[in-house]
Amino acid sequence: MSVRPRIALIGRFTNSASALRYGGVVSSRALLESLWDAGADPVTLLPAADSDWKQRLQGYQGVLLAGGGDINPARYGQEPDASVYDVDDLQDDSDFGMTKYVLQQGIPTLAVCRGLHVVNVVRGGTLIQDMPENHRHVVQEVKVSDYESFGFTSELVATSCYHHQAIDKLGSGLEVLGRGPDGTIEAVGIESTGWARGVQWHPEDTAKSDPNQSGLFARLVKEASA
Repeated sequence: MSVRPRIALIGRFTNSASALRYGGVVSSRALLESLWDAGADPVTLLPAADSDWKQRLQGYQGVLLAGGGDINPARYGQEPDASVYDVDDLQDDSDFGMTKYVLQQGIPTLAVCRGLHVVNVVRGGTLIQDMPENHRHVVQEVKVSDYESFGFTSELVATSCYHHQAIDKLGSGLEVLGRGPDGTIEAVGIESTGWARGVQWHPEDTAKSDPNQSGLFARLVKEASA
């Protein structure tokens, strides 16, 4: 049996978890299972200040930039409005630091929801802080250009969305490859010396039943294995 490539995710802080006595650092079970089912060994990393990402990512072959709370709008030059939630500067520092490193080094990277927002802001872009009509609990079809590079089996992809923010000004080195029916940027190619893609939706929601979503995780694992 081939060795599973190790995929790193930065964990998300939570103030309560029934199995723990204190606050926790967590990753979505569905996200971890999707990576495992695709052939990877996913590992949740602690958000930590002043991380040396060259050292911390030794032995990892890929990275998934996961969903989570909102980025501090100060990072893209704005004051927060009342809709912004779960801002945590240590979380931002960790996500931004790892993102800069992996894209510079060409480590295979998949960015999901907040992860896509992090990439966009790292590359000088901005976000809509609160969409006029948010996409919480929205299922929609997205037409994706260059769909095979994502691991999709078809150009039209059914997507499960849960977000109230979206890309506004596009960051440098990002190419829009898919938009939702309302024009929201849903899929991007990310300039890097390695494979890097971003999606606004949550592929883990339907990966067990949708070949397009399981194919996205499989593509990340394929690139990490190489």
